[in-house]
Amino acid sequence: MTRRTMPRLAPRSVLLIVLGVLLVTLVVGMEQLAPWFRAWFPDQNPAMYERESFLNLTLAHVALVLVSSLISVSVGVGAGLFVTRPAGREFAPLVSTLAAIGQTFPPAAVLAIVVPLAGFGFVPTLVALVLYGLLPVVQNTVAGLGTVPPQTLEAARGNGMSAWQILWHIELPLAMRVIVAGVRVSVIINIGTATIGSTVGATTLGTPIIAGLVGNNLPYVIQGALLVGLLAIVTDLAFERLERRFSFGASGATQ
Repeated sequence: MTRRTMPRLAPRSVLLIVLGVLLVTLVVGMEQLAPWFRAWFPDQNPAMYERESFLNLTLAHVALVLVSSLISVSVGVGAGLFVTRPAGREFAPLVSTLAAIGQTFPPAAVLAIVVPLAGFGFVPTLVALVLYGLLPVVQNTVAGLGTVPPQTLEAARGNGMSAWQILWHIELPLAMRVIVAGVRVSVIINIGTATIGSTVGATTLGTPIIAGLVGNNLPYVIQGALLVGLLAIVTDLAFERLERRFSFGASGATQ
């Protein structure tokens, strides 16, 4: 009998697991490192952020990024699909320009404009993140759909497939890898940008960072930045694995 060998994990998969476990451990048990931070920063009192648990901060941060990314992806993919259809091709320059303006407009400026209209907290931060995350999704949706070979589309039409069937069964599967790459960039951008929402009262992992900057407390900044950085890296590695699941589709995503 032949001995069945266990499949070996790729180095990137091992890294994802290790960093994921580290992230969860720090989120749940950051307070256990308080003695270390007191030893490293004896002049700081307190040396551990304790106004709110890091678990609550992380959950609020993830929820904000998740909601904003869902809106950005829905609007971005919809806009990309629209401008690649015959009826919407003339609007392609306008859509690209608007998406570019949304990302180049500083998030702090968006917050300054939205806060007087919507108040402090979740809503103005959500608006800023949605605008900031649109461009990669729109560009990669258009780029991905543009890589579908015309011969493939003609063959599908020749087989009697409708426009909807061609989009769902031909174009989107072939373009999905590039679209996912755009979503990946958008989400990673929003994970980092969401921290600025704490300046207007939103609960995020930026809360200890802002508190540390205001109070000249370096341990607060390190604790918040460490979790944000790990969250971004783990998310990026997870999206990398997701992209690899699509064995076809052109490369060349917006980076």
